[in-house]
Amino acid sequence: MLHAHLTTLHVVSQILEIFATQVELTEPLLAGSGIAMADLACADTRITRTQELQVCANALQLRSDLGLELGRRMHVSAYGMVGYAALSSATFGDAWRLMLQYPALLGTYFKLDMHLEGKLAWVSASDYQHAPALEVFNLEMCLASLKLISDDLLGQPLPLSAAQFRYSEPDYSARYPHSFACPLQFDAARNAFAFPASWLQHPLPLADAVTHREMLERCRKQNSEFNSRQAWLARIRQLLTEQLTAPPGLEQLAQQMHCSPRTLRRHLQELGTHYQELLDELRFERAKTLLGQEEWPICRIAEYLGFSETASFRHAFQRWSGVPPSRFRA
Repeated sequence: MLHAHLTTLHVVSQILEIFATQVELTEPLLAGSGIAMADLACADTRITRTQELQVCANALQLRSDLGLELGRRMHVSAYGMVGYAALSSATFGDAWRLMLQYPALLGTYFKLDMHLEGKLAWVSASDYQHAPALEVFNLEMCLASLKLISDDLLGQPLPLSAAQFRYSEPDYSARYPHSFACPLQFDAARNAFAFPASWLQHPLPLADAVTHREMLERCRKQNSEFNSRQAWLARIRQLLTEQLTAPPGLEQLAQQMHCSPRTLRRHLQELGTHYQELLDELRFERAKTLLGQEEWPICRIAEYLGFSETASFRHAFQRWSGVPPSRFRA
């Protein structure tokens, strides 16, 4: 239930397109996400990461190799401003440095990195902190899409030298060569693929200095706005964290943020969340930590988190995690 910023319907739309011939699956695919069919017709619709992951989880029950399939559909144009800035870069290396400079604009669930080992350049994805059951799915989509982006930037397939994955080999591994046509290693120490570092000097066919400067300026502005929103959100999270035992109401929190309740609600809505969701998220995070400490009985945890009754905490934790606190502790 980690909070993340708003995103577009691109991934959701791609999932629905994959299952387009089975119209009866549309409703099950959107189940529990809060996304309506009417939302899909609006180009300006924004959803939360939680909503996106819910649709992904629904679809993954129907197709195990969904991450690879989505990755093969996520072209550079799917990444908006930063994608076009990369396309207009002078060289392949310049494009990669740009994308790694603005990870928030890529909307990835991972920390991305590129480093050189001898004559190879390794692109890695790490530090996943979202729904554990979706980690392999998200990793497959991420790396497969990065490979496709590389092909788009170059105007030709980027030859890979190796690909490594930390998880065990899935039963659909025969489909991996569609994205990773190279030696594969599972149960490895990292999630990454490698290509000859000499390609970083390769000029891009769509390079344009004027367009690149314009796109780069837009990326800087967009990234600055995102960072400002995240800093504002971090301050709210800090205030709520410091007062979990007796959390302030919306109006009191607005006073502490030196704004009106209406302004607070609007800012939270722009961030894709609301007061109760943030409070529940912080309580859930703290509850999981305290449940790992045997000296904290469940009744004391409930009191510490501001619940008037232990039963209320049990119901809330069941809603957050899907299991009661005693089972989580066991």
